[in-house]
Amino acid sequence: MHKNNKTLPAAILLSAALPAHAGGFLEDSQASLKAQNFYLNRDFREDAGISKREEWAQGFIFDFRSGYTPGTLGFGIDALGMLGLKLDSGPGRSGTGLLPVGDDGRAPDQYSKFGLTAKARLSKTELKIGTQLLKYPTIASSTGRILPQTFQGGVMTSKELDSLTFTYAQIDRTTKRDYSHTEAMSLVNKNRRFSGTPEADDFRMGGVDYLVNPNLSLSYQYGELDEIYGQHYFGLLGSTSLGPGKLALDARYFISDDKGEALAGPVDNRTLNVLLSYSQAGHTLGVAYQGLSGSTAMPYLIGTDAYLTNYMMAADFMETGERTWQLRYAYDFVALGIPGLTFSTRYNHADHANPATFAGEGREWERDTDLGYTIQSGPLKNVNVLWRNAALRSNYQRDIDENRLIVSYTLPLF
Repeated sequence: MHKNNKTLPAAILLSAALPAHAGGFLEDSQASLKAQNFYLNRDFREDAGISKREEWAQGFIFDFRSGYTPGTLGFGIDALGMLGLKLDSGPGRSGTGLLPVGDDGRAPDQYSKFGLTAKARLSKTELKIGTQLLKYPTIASSTGRILPQTFQGGVMTSKELDSLTFTYAQIDRTTKRDYSHTEAMSLVNKNRRFSGTPEADDFRMGGVDYLVNPNLSLSYQYGELDEIYGQHYFGLLGSTSLGPGKLALDARYFISDDKGEALAGPVDNRTLNVLLSYSQAGHTLGVAYQGLSGSTAMPYLIGTDAYLTNYMMAADFMETGERTWQLRYAYDFVALGIPGLTFSTRYNHADHANPATFAGEGREWERDTDLGYTIQSGPLKNVNVLWRNAALRSNYQRDIDENRLIVSYTLPLF
């Protein structure tokens, strides 16, 4: 079911045709180098099988984005170069997602990937073909490790009409965050949610975002993994002043069904996700509900992050019939005169899950906590240090205690 990937050669040919002296092409170019040092320890709290995953790695991301050549139809090119280095790993501790894993269970000393993206702009319409970093409700690159997941394909965005943004994408390959090579796309099949993980020829997506006013936006999107599933998304973002603070609403609704030959078996899911939050003087308090209905779990692409507020570090809370309540709190210490220091915590409590691997009602809870600081001055200015902690307890999957320590810095080159 594989199709030959023609997007990267197209990008290379277009880059060769671009005039180096074009004013906007060079003058509007930007480049940066991001360095990220990442330590991850995942403790499964039992001795049976692999008791933990633990690795330490360093990542570098070079990101170049050109301007456009002058004229009615402008052309440009973007480049993305990534390098991952092993600092500490082992055959009994690999598999954290920071580094690739060989057949012998060992991680290589390094891995890398490189991508080019050709782009064209006409008025307020932009077309990009090649390597893509995506963040949409139906397809979102996972960025939670040293190197991000990328996709190969084309994305067109149009803002010709005031307050409306139209998007269309056709994607045929992906490179997972800890891979160097591209592969066909499939869906997450955790706990045997579906009948298999068949590979699809492509993923197609179209959608529209409508900015009603500065405090209200509406979204619709449809994505389809060829011969496997189709997914409708409806979204609403709104906010209003309330007393001394601000009240915000984030509502998301997904409708998913199998399509074509239904290569992964039946897909029948409706997912409602609503987050209500209130912010004042550096404090943000929120409560969220997520409910799944239908005969299956909610499908999403393997390697990606699900576009749900109750999606957590250790578990996704997306089993068939699962209901999840979330309580969250965040504080920005700038309100106390300490700029750069932030704290947040989220707690999920779920029941009514019906995983295929468990007889009875599945229940679980997870607590995620982040504490971060960005240095404000001196030779280390803008260096960010982030500690992340997660605790998962479940009656149908392994318990997890997880800690991550991340030090990152982005250097603007020009």
